[in-house]
Amino acid sequence: MAAHVLARLAPQVAGIAINANQNLDTYATLGAPVWPDDLTGFEGPLAGLETGMRRCTTPLLVTAPCDSPFLPTDLVARLASALVAQDADLALAETEEADDSGALRIQPQPVFALVKTAALPHLSAYLAGGGRRMDGWYDRIKVVRVRFDDASAFRNINTLRELQQYEPEQ
Repeated sequence: MAAHVLARLAPQVAGIAINANQNLDTYATLGAPVWPDDLTGFEGPLAGLETGMRRCTTPLLVTAPCDSPFLPTDLVARLASALVAQDADLALAETEEADDSGALRIQPQPVFALVKTAALPHLSAYLAGGGRRMDGWYDRIKVVRVRFDDASAFRNINTLRELQQYEPEQ
């Protein structure tokens, strides 16, 4: 699954690293550096984001989960365009999806993000205070949301069977 994400993301970025806390040797075979969380205790995706922001050597860091192999091929370009245009610190993807009643609602996709590494002190302070919610750390920085029409591009895939089932749609 991670290999599919790397293949989609690689043309969009200057470099890639993988954040993982288990199976490090397996992830290392994918050819990218593997960065385990600096925080101990498997503190969730924000711990990985903090690790990435600490180790990133560029002013911007993009994030995408390894279980969403159909991420948009223009994800980074669109997030970066909005980040620059709005002079924001963080650009987040969002989609519009129908809920169970059929009503359309905005669905944030906060793990698909482009963040200025200069925002690290805000994230670190949030984590140091015990915060762990993915959407809870950025209330004191400027955020821009970028709407993507194809919600299926952000689909969470958990098994090889699901990957094979949805792959032809792309």
